[in-house]
Amino acid sequence: MSWSIQDLMSQRHEFVLLANQPGANRAALCRCFGISRKTGYKWLGRYRTGGAGALADRSRRPRQSPRRTPPLVQRAVLGLRTQHPAWGPRKLRRRLADLGRTDLPAPSTVAAILRRAGCIDPGEAAGHQPCQRFERTRPNELWQMDFKGHFALGRGGRCHPLTVLDDHSRFLVGLQACGDERGDTVRARLIALFRRYGLPEAILCDNGSPWGSGTGEHTALSVWLLRQGVRVLHGRPRHPQTQGKDERFHRTLQAELLARHDWPDTARAQRRFNGYRDVYNLERPHEALALAVPATRYQPSTRPYAEILPPLRYEPGELLRGVKSKGEITFRHRFFYIGRAFTGLLVAMRPTTTEHCFTVCLGAHRLGRIDLAQPNDRPFGNCFPMLPLTHIIPS
Repeated sequence: MSWSIQDLMSQRHEFVLLANQPGANRAALCRCFGISRKTGYKWLGRYRTGGAGALADRSRRPRQSPRRTPPLVQRAVLGLRTQHPAWGPRKLRRRLADLGRTDLPAPSTVAAILRRAGCIDPGEAAGHQPCQRFERTRPNELWQMDFKGHFALGRGGRCHPLTVLDDHSRFLVGLQACGDERGDTVRARLIALFRRYGLPEAILCDNGSPWGSGTGEHTALSVWLLRQGVRVLHGRPRHPQTQGKDERFHRTLQAELLARHDWPDTARAQRRFNGYRDVYNLERPHEALALAVPATRYQPSTRPYAEILPPLRYEPGELLRGVKSKGEITFRHRFFYIGRAFTGLLVAMRPTTTEHCFTVCLGAHRLGRIDLAQPNDRPFGNCFPMLPLTHIIPS
């Protein structure tokens, strides 16, 4: 893709942060960002010698004096706070340091500046409590995906913000202004993300539509993800804390963006979402990352997106069954319901160590198990979901 004038600085900044990650494939990143290797190394060199400010046209960014007096420091703190009213003292200080300031006071002094200016509510500050954090060990091991609560648009219709967050780095992979929550809409947005950042190993969603049926049954979207090689995990029903990082991001999004603007239409919403995503990934210090920005801990996946779905692979001699139009298969003279989303696909019946039990698999993905010893108490027999494989329980 080519770099537009509007997104030039954020694209350059994201490129150099990703390219400086250990083991980053810089040639592949240049192709991903649609630039030549010569251009990529030019921006890496400028960033190495001058930081983020050197990525702009040099004639447009005058050098700043290295010496600052206390009144100037105070104005800088309050000016940044005006731009980001929800940021606290540590975030403000770290962001000013990232912008190149070397004359900054301690966070407690920054907090005192904010208090004197009436920017901090003492009651709200007393309510902050430390929390215990859990995260995956590497980028793209798990993405968390969900819809933020939809809201009305000034010119009619509603906006449904789709958020996709990397569990390890907190990198905001996607923030999309959708007109609905249908599976086809989510799939189109995921394809764009997969093309740019590659495939994650797994995606964690809730149990609702379009990624879940609420009863453990797969949907067309989750089957498509499985065929792409992406495992689909679901939080336990009525346990939103399973997706704690995405839920916490939704609170941040509400406080820092949604509550501070009018929203006339989805086009304007997407432009603001794009700008906020740049701030969140490239500028905003994150408490869970020791005040680093998410882009410093993220790198794209090495698993490319397949434009054409790869064929399902089975070993010679495996017991294969075709899923019929009503979502059932026949096995050992009995009917078993697998799910309508698998209609027309082949599944394998793989023996287990337990007599009479078989694991139902779609390629390498285990869908559930059937027990021939159980009576037929359902219209199409029994196919019990394997919850440890499709559900995730918080640590």
